[in-house]
Amino acid sequence: MYAQQEKGSIEGILKDQNGVPLSYTWLELPQLKKNVMSEENGNFQISELPEGNWSLKINAVGYLKYDSTINILPGISTKVNIQLKEDVKSLKEVRISAVKKTASQDLKESGFNVNAIETKAFQNKAINLNQLLNKTTGIKVRTSGGEGSDFNFSINGLSGKAVKFFVDGIPMDVFGSTMTLNNIPVNLAERVEVYKGVVPVQLGGDVMGGAVNIITNDQIKNYLDASYSFGSFNTQIASVTGQYTHQPTGLTLKLSAFANYSDNNYMMRDIEIWDSARYEYVDKDFRRFHDRYRSVMTQAELGFRKKKWADAFFIGAGYTTFDKQIQTGNDQMAVYGDAMQNGQSFVGTLRYQKDHLFLNGLQLNVFASHTNDQYVVTDTSQYRYFWDQSKVKVNKAEMGGIKMLTHVIRPHNYAQANLSYRINQHHSLGLNYTLDDVENKNYNELLVAQDDNPGRITKHVIGLSYQQEFFDKRLSNTFFTKYYSLGLRQPEVLDQTGEKFTSNRNFSNQGYGFATRFKLGKFSGVKASFEHAYRLQEVGEMFGNGFNQIANLDLRPEQSYNYNLGAYSGFLHNGHRLFAEGSVYYRDAKDFIHSVLYLSNAQVSQYQNTSKVKISGIEGEVRYDFYQKFGAFANASFQKAVNNTKYSLGTTIGTPEATYLNKIPNQPWLFANAGMHYTIRGLFQKNNDLQLSWDIQYVHWFYLTWEAYGALDSKSTIPSQYIQNIALSYSLKDGRYNIAAECKNFTNALAYDNFRLQKPGQSFSVKLRYFFSK
Repeated sequence: MYAQQEKGSIEGILKDQNGVPLSYTWLELPQLKKNVMSEENGNFQISELPEGNWSLKINAVGYLKYDSTINILPGISTKVNIQLKEDVKSLKEVRISAVKKTASQDLKESGFNVNAIETKAFQNKAINLNQLLNKTTGIKVRTSGGEGSDFNFSINGLSGKAVKFFVDGIPMDVFGSTMTLNNIPVNLAERVEVYKGVVPVQLGGDVMGGAVNIITNDQIKNYLDASYSFGSFNTQIASVTGQYTHQPTGLTLKLSAFANYSDNNYMMRDIEIWDSARYEYVDKDFRRFHDRYRSVMTQAELGFRKKKWADAFFIGAGYTTFDKQIQTGNDQMAVYGDAMQNGQSFVGTLRYQKDHLFLNGLQLNVFASHTNDQYVVTDTSQYRYFWDQSKVKVNKAEMGGIKMLTHVIRPHNYAQANLSYRINQHHSLGLNYTLDDVENKNYNELLVAQDDNPGRITKHVIGLSYQQEFFDKRLSNTFFTKYYSLGLRQPEVLDQTGEKFTSNRNFSNQGYGFATRFKLGKFSGVKASFEHAYRLQEVGEMFGNGFNQIANLDLRPEQSYNYNLGAYSGFLHNGHRLFAEGSVYYRDAKDFIHSVLYLSNAQVSQYQNTSKVKISGIEGEVRYDFYQKFGAFANASFQKAVNNTKYSLGTTIGTPEATYLNKIPNQPWLFANAGMHYTIRGLFQKNNDLQLSWDIQYVHWFYLTWEAYGALDSKSTIPSQYIQNIALSYSLKDGRYNIAAECKNFTNALAYDNFRLQKPGQSFSVKLRYFFSK
C-alpha cells in the first residue's frame, strides 16, 4: 500500500505547432524503459513512475526531436502540454507520421468486419462512389449501363435491399430516389465505411447483408470544395460542398450540391441482328441512342454548433430531380426509343446533438425528416425499335404491355434517436430507435385519375448495445439485440364483388449478435462477429417500380445468421507501411429476397423469396505505401452462394429441387482488384504534386441462369473480364487547385454486368477541382 502511494505519473496532451492534436504517437521514458502512445485526441498518461528527474523523449517522423526532463513527485500527477515543432528540412510527405492512424484505420481494427476508405486520395478523379467501392474487398457493383443506370450492390454475396446505404448514419433513401451511389461524386464524401454482415446498433434500421455509411466533411472550419468534370459520351459532372460559420454567434450554413449529365451514347459491340440481304444473323456495332441521363441535388442546413443547449442543432431542406431515357429492358435485345422516367423529391430535416446531457458521458443524437418522393414512367409509344434506330409499328406499348403514364408517389416519414452512455472507461451502453414509414401510391394516369387505395409500410426497430473494453483497450466486446416490427397495409380486391378492401398484416421478431476484437500488438489483432438479423420488406419490393418490376404482395421478411472471423496486421519501418487483413465468412439466409425474371416475360422482373440460401467465402487485402510517395494494393474475394432449399416450399420429402446446392445465378463468385500510384512531390514548385495511378479489376466468368437447367456447353454465361484504368493528376498550391485526366477501360475491353448488359468501353475525362479551407 505504501509503495503504491509513493508512485507518480505524467499526463497531458500532445499537439503540433498549429495546435492540432497528434494521435498515435509514441512517448518514451528511456531510463525507466517505459513508453506510451497518445490517444486519438492527443491525450496521454504514463503511470507508476518512481520519484526523480526523468527524460521524456519523442521522435516523430516529420518533427524535431523532443527531449525534456520531467520532475516526478510521489503521489502526484505531473501535467504537461507538449507541442512538437515541424522539421523544415523534412519533405512535406514526411510530416504525416507513419505511426499515425486515421479514423479509417481505427475502424478496420474494430471488432466488426468493415472496410473503411479515405476518399482524399481519390477526390481529384472523375468517379462516383460506386466506382470507388467496386475496387474494395468483398464488394461487387454491377450496373445496367452508363451514368445514372440502375445497379446491384453486393457485399459478401448478399445484395439488393439486404444492403442499406447511409449518409452520416441517416438512410440515403430519406433524401429521395435520385440520391444513389451511382451519381454521388467522390469528393462529397470524407470517407466511406462498409460494414459486412454485422452492423452496429447506432446505424439503426433493419440491415441483414451489410451497410455503407458515407461520412461527409463535418469539420468546424470554413471550407469550399468545388469541382467540374467533362468527358466521353458528353458526360459532365459538377459538385460543390462547403460550410461557413459566423464565429461570434456560431451560426453555421452547410451546403452540398451536384449535377450530372450524360448522353451515354457509347458503342454497343457485337450485337446480333438479322441481315435480310445475307439471310443470316450477323454481329455488328451500334451506338446507343436513347439513354440520356441528368440529375440535380441540392441540400442546405442552417444551425448552431457548440452551444450550451446543443452541440449541434440544424434545420435542413433538400431538392433532387432526375430524368432518364430508357434504352433497354432487362436484356440488351429489347431496345427502346421513346420510354422515359423522371422524378423529383423534396425533403425537410431536423437534427440535434447534445453531449453530456444531464450526466457526464450521456450523449443524445436525434434526426427526423419528411420526404415527398415521386417519379413518372412514360411508355406511350407503339413502336418496336432496333439497334440501327429503325422501328416498326406494333399493337402494344413499347415495353411490352399497355400504354402507361405511371405515377409512383411515396411520402416518407423517418425518425431516429441514438442515446449512448459511457458508464466508465471500461463499460458503455447504446440505445437506438428508428421509425420508418412509407406510403405507396401507384397509378396509370391513362386509366385512373389517382390511387384511391395506397399501400403503406411502417417499421419500428429498437436496438440495445453494451460495450466492454479491457486490458488497456486491447480487448473490445460489443453485445447487442434488436427488435423488429413491421405493419403492412396493402390494397386487395374481393373476388366475389370486385370491391377493394384494406388488408393489414404485422410482423415482429428479435435479432441479436456480438463483435469482439483482441489486439495482439500495436498494429495487429484478431476479431470475430455474429448476428442473427432480419430484413423487413421494402416498398419497392412489395409494390414494384411502375414499369419493369412488378409487385409481390406475398413477399416475406428475410433473415440470416451472419458469421465473420478475421485478422489484421501492420508493419511500420522507416517510412515503409504495410497492412494486411483477411476474413472468412458464412451467411445462412432464409426467405432470401432477390429479383428474378417474371415467368416468360424477360422484360419484367419481380422480387421473390428463395427459401434458403447459404453463402460462404474468403477475402483478403494487402496495402503498401512509402512516405505517401508510392502506394500499391491488391485484394481478392471468393464467395459461394448456393440454393440451400432441398425440397419445395412446405414439403420435407420427395425429390430434391433441381437447383438444390446450385450457385445462385447471375452473381460473380470470384473477383479481384489491384492498383498502384506514384507521386512526385514539389514538381516545378514546392507545394505542387504530380500523381500517376493505375488499377485493374478482374471478374471471373459466371453462369447467367441456373447450372441445373440445360447443357453446360450451351448455357449463357458472362465471360471473364479485365478492366484497367489510368489517371494523371496535378495539384498546385498544396491542393488548392487541381486538374486530373483519366482513361477508364483504356484497353477497351468488353464489359458486361446484370443479365449480360454491356457497359461503356474506353472513355476519357478531365476534372478541375478547387479546395479552400480556413
